[in-house]
Amino acid sequence: MMRSTAVRAGLATAAAGAIGLGLLAVPAGAGQAPSLPDVSAEQLVGSVMTARPPALAGTVEIDNALGLPMLPGLPEHRSGQSPLSQPVSTARVWSDGEGRSRLALPSRHGEKTVVADGDTLWLYDSASRTATALEHGPRPERSPAADPAAAARALVGAVRETSSVTVDGTASVAGRPAYELVLTPAPTERTLLREVRVAVDSATRLPLQLTVLANGSPEPALQAGFTDLEIGPQDAELFTFTPPDGVTVQQAQPPGPRHRSDLPPLDSLVSSVGTGWDTVVMGRLPTGSGEDGPLALARELGRPTSGPWGQGWAIDTAVGTALVTSDGRVAAGAVPQQVLDEALTR
Repeated sequence: MMRSTAVRAGLATAAAGAIGLGLLAVPAGAGQAPSLPDVSAEQLVGSVMTARPPALAGTVEIDNALGLPMLPGLPEHRSGQSPLSQPVSTARVWSDGEGRSRLALPSRHGEKTVVADGDTLWLYDSASRTATALEHGPRPERSPAADPAAAARALVGAVRETSSVTVDGTASVAGRPAYELVLTPAPTERTLLREVRVAVDSATRLPLQLTVLANGSPEPALQAGFTDLEIGPQDAELFTFTPPDGVTVQQAQPPGPRHRSDLPPLDSLVSSVGTGWDTVVMGRLPTGSGEDGPLALARELGRPTSGPWGQGWAIDTAVGTALVTSDGRVAAGAVPQQVLDEALTR
């Protein structure tokens, strides 16, 4: 039961993070570039970091070419890749600009809905007729699902000191004029990424586009975002959720000292090595997870590898690498395996 609750909480957190990422991006539309006042790279970065996200509604399209390995138990596409590697995700998003949000994801047999009402994160699946309520206390400062600028600010803030930052003209994204902010790793950075491009709304400084380009490929590894966007107040009813009649409701508590006094703080479970583009995130998988747990999944997805740190599996994508050791340690980053090897042996 404890593992099931932790997994549900983890999935909820991942879902919220995915919403924030999805809200960031869409390839700039074709056509004549809009004429906008000149702005320096530092001025644009500064305005992105301090801008308050507005209330909005929009449609998000994600074009994913990360090259994820095939997940066991999922049907392959004709390309032989995982469905998660295919460029076909669309969602509808709403935000009130004050920390409440709604996400609607079409599924094969219905729709998945995520609602952050300020106190609870609801996950509803119309196909299975189930709803999960993840309590997160009174009004967080900023919900990831409701703040599309948060992920962009975190990314820009993390790599700006180890990057060449430029403004590469303008573009039109979802019918809105935007500046093209480009971050390129410094020559000393050991990363798989070539550059990251963020289209920034000229009026609100809301990041509208995040395009990730990896070394060795002319095509973006990830492009996702608004195909249409409306800035302005939204109906308050969108940010409440009442389970329909007959729906099974599950309660999930996020793991952490606020809810479980016997659990260590998060910063003792997850750490980082390095800075900027070379940052490696370190952690450890839950123990005693059995044959269907994370270690089994790592064996299915990864390729066997070894190093001074021991035996394990490497999972490769177009934009990063993850190492999972046989004793449950994890290292991941937008870096080649050599950097992870070094991080695990420190």
